[in-house]
Amino acid sequence: MIQHEPDSPNRNDRPGPVRLALIAARPHTLPLSLSPVLAGSVVGWIESGSFRPDILLAGALAAAAIQIGTNLHNDAVDTLNGTDDEKRVGPVRVTQRGWVTPTQMLRASHVVFALAFLFGSYLVALGGLPILLIGVISVIAAYGYSSGPWPISRGPLGELFVLVFFGLVAVGGIAWLHTGQLTTATVLVGLVVGLPASMVLLVNNARDIETDRAAGRKTLAIVLGRRGSLRLFAVFLVAVAASLVLLAFQGGPWLGALAGLGGLLTAIPIWNRLGENAAPEAFNESLKGTVKFQMALTAVVCAGLLLATLVNF
Repeated sequence: MIQHEPDSPNRNDRPGPVRLALIAARPHTLPLSLSPVLAGSVVGWIESGSFRPDILLAGALAAAAIQIGTNLHNDAVDTLNGTDDEKRVGPVRVTQRGWVTPTQMLRASHVVFALAFLFGSYLVALGGLPILLIGVISVIAAYGYSSGPWPISRGPLGELFVLVFFGLVAVGGIAWLHTGQLTTATVLVGLVVGLPASMVLLVNNARDIETDRAAGRKTLAIVLGRRGSLRLFAVFLVAVAASLVLLAFQGGPWLGALAGLGGLLTAIPIWNRLGENAAPEAFNESLKGTVKFQMALTAVVCAGLLLATLVNF
């Protein structure tokens, strides 16, 4: 629950406005929302035979705005509810540092969510009610991630939430705008993109088990423990590989999904760096590495699918 704002924020080390905005927006997280838009566009292109740069651009802008709005809202709320305090070991949070007030940050998040609706209105004009519902539910979920009576980020369903919205819904929605249907291939690509996004949250929460427990959270990492969380990380990797193989079994251009098996190799350094007793810095590096892994995997799979499509022509 939101409680109160800090009385005397310390602004002595506050960066300039541009740097402050970048820290708050967390641009390093944007691949998590842009990758499914790219993947959905490629799936829609293959299934419809038509490349739609307008859908790709509008989808990317809307997805990025929702991601940034979620980050800003989370920054403010986690300071207000005591999750982020002086003991935080992860990346800097501008509200917790006292560089802006929670009220200012919440207002900024509302503005960015409004931009998401503006960018998404073009997609709604193309896809109608189903796309409008996806957009509304996505923004409600973004608010509900950190606040509301049952904040998603404070419970054990965060990874599932990420898989659904940053994988299945995002890929499925963009592909549906091309074809007006949801196929098995679309679902499998959604899993390939969404599972690594869930792994990002899993690594983040595995690092923060002690501080999250002290703040009253009960994340999946707390439920499983650090060792169990790292095992689940491996399970997610196996699930990605299985999804790629099943996608290839669809035949034709989907055989290009096998290129993604090579992309899985980029996860090896991440796995080697992690450990039950690893320092927070190791988890921070693995966190960045997992984001890059999702981006690289998406790029390789999309390239493989497009190459296979050209070969089939």
